[in-house]
Amino acid sequence: MFEIKLTLKSYSMLRNQIVTGINEILVLVLLIACILILPRLFKKDSAKKVSASKKIKNLSAKIRFSIVLTLAYLIIAALYLKPWENNPIVYLSYGVVPVFLTWAIAWIVTGKKNKR
Repeated sequence: MFEIKLTLKSYSMLRNQIVTGINEILVLVLLIACILILPRLFKKDSAKKVSASKKIKNLSAKIRFSIVLTLAYLIIAALYLKPWENNPIVYLSYGVVPVFLTWAIAWIVTGKKNKR
């Protein structure tokens, strides 16, 4: 009799843990669905969608040259600093961070010019 009660009690605890786990999963699915679906429901259709290939074709020569220069700088810095052999922090501080800051400044300046 004691073993049956213990088994029923352990079954009840196991069932509660499974239900709790399923509830947590359902809450996560609901949150993700709300994050992904709700913005699309309330989105305004004011602007036409432009494909990425058309955006790339509309890039100016200056921007294209900047992108190529950025990639070349990162590749040359990687070949010179060899982050896979030495400390990768050096590559991040002399390679990636300057590129990030340069593009961030260019983005800010372009935004200010477009506002005028």
